Amino acid sequence: MKLIGLTGGIGSGKSTVARFLRDAGIPVIDADETGHRLLEEDTGIRQAVADSFGSEVMEDGLLSREKLAARVFVDEGARRRLNELLHPAILQSIGAQCADLSEQGQRIIVVEAALFSEGGIREPWLSGMILVLADAKLRAERLALYRNMGEAEARRRMAAQTPPEHKLPLADWVIYNDGDLHSLREQVAALAEVLRRLEA
Repeated sequence: MKLIGLTGGIGSGKSTVARFLRDAGIPVIDADETGHRLLEEDTGIRQAVADSFGSEVMEDGLLSREKLAARVFVDEGARRRLNELLHPAILQSIGAQCADLSEQGQRIIVVEAALFSEGGIREPWLSGMILVLADAKLRAERLALYRNMGEAEARRRMAAQTPPEHKLPLADWVIYNDGDLHSLREQVAALAEVLRRLEA
């Protein structure tokens, strides 16, 4: 079994790339979605986050993902603290999902995560890396259009991540998402063929 990372900055279109890969028959595990699910379903993690961040991330007695995101995207220390709380459980869940897919006969599995290779070093458990790139202005426009995010908030969230182009030396495949969906789908279809050949 080979694990391939899929990363890119916020608004780059990596989730759309993930969807097109799934359409092509390549299984994709979404690390962000896994983290959201753990926050909703794992009472221990939810309580640890509430204890660490306090009432500012609570709403009517429940953990508010929106308030939590607003906090961690402006405070690097808070972001690091949240990652320390969540990452071990996310990795454990990804491992379990990979084991299930392997039992089903899958030999290539893509794991989507915005934070891959943030420190300039590729995760040793990945056999390859896909990087999705898009112009920063276009990314901000997408965040405004699809996530109803103001320009200042979009820029703040983009600045909280390592500039995607800094990850280029670590990437095995690069998807350029500055065009239309047809162009993106064609690039992903070609990539899916390459990934399928890795199964042999």
